[in-house]
Amino acid sequence: MCKLLKYCLSHFLYAAMTRLDEANKGVNMWSSIRYLGYLSSLNSLVAICLGIYVQWEKSADTIILVIFVLGLFVLGIACILHYYFGMESVSLFLLHLWFGFLLGLLCFVNVPSRELDVKEQVANYMLIASIVIRFLWALVGRMCGYTRHQPAFLTSREALELTGFAVASTTLVSQKSISLVVLTMALGALIVDLRMKSFLAIQNLVCFSFVAAFFFQESLGVSTNPFALSCFFSRLVCDPFLDIYFSGLSVTERWPVETLDASSSVVGSLKMRDLDRWYLLIPGLSGSAIFWIICHLVFLVTLDCQRMCMMHTIMASKGMRHFCLISKRLVLFSLMSTIILGALGWQ
Repeated sequence: MCKLLKYCLSHFLYAAMTRLDEANKGVNMWSSIRYLGYLSSLNSLVAICLGIYVQWEKSADTIILVIFVLGLFVLGIACILHYYFGMESVSLFLLHLWFGFLLGLLCFVNVPSRELDVKEQVANYMLIASIVIRFLWALVGRMCGYTRHQPAFLTSREALELTGFAVASTTLVSQKSISLVVLTMALGALIVDLRMKSFLAIQNLVCFSFVAAFFFQESLGVSTNPFALSCFFSRLVCDPFLDIYFSGLSVTERWPVETLDASSSVVGSLKMRDLDRWYLLIPGLSGSAIFWIICHLVFLVTLDCQRMCMMHTIMASKGMRHFCLISKRLVLFSLMSTIILGALGWQ
């Protein structure tokens, strides 16, 4: 009996230690990958600061120095809010917004020099290194399965950096500034195109890169920093480009369908104010809206069940065929409710 208890206890301890080692390996692996991302951001920040300082030395413009010091001050405030007050969302908002602004400022205040500047070369090499590290971080994180894919057109980081870059373009002449804002919006549309895995996403990426690099810059007539532009472009395009292969989201999961349906329904209901037969359409619209909400809520619950349950458990269960039939009918009812609601709203 004692030998049996000793064997069971030793076996239990061995299994527990094995699981603990596996968990520690996973944590250490994830920590290493996360530190690689931190290294990329830190390298980019140091390169941007060094590049702006070099441009200030060339031009001796006080505005560049003031913006540079203000940017460092805002970044310091973001770090304080994150580590001392726990305001992570506010700190990330300030960090990404000012990061895009400073990177855009480095792109547009490029002063050409006749002599070779060592500090400028170091800044350019650091920007190239940050591009490589950023790509490796995104690739390794996806290969190891540490990246969570969520349905979204643009992430908050991408939207804030695009906004900061567009604001930085206001340092140029008004006409050129408008052109750069339009180019930034086109880049945002390209990111959405890549993330949604459209049919011509790769072709659009190649065409956008070719036109922006060879035609748009020449027609704009502005001396820009190609290394800073490449860093900004790669930071935003890297994730959706890799997600074309690594993202396992289906078509309905990639598109935030519920947001589009809800916005369409709201616009349709606002349009009904101009109709004469509102007393007939409002009850029909209300009933269709209730039916639409019920169908989509049940559909969302079904999607959550699919994500929470293990796939092999579902495949091994006897109710797999019944579950597929229910999901098929839910999708059909959701589409029908959307069509009916849209038809009533856009009369």
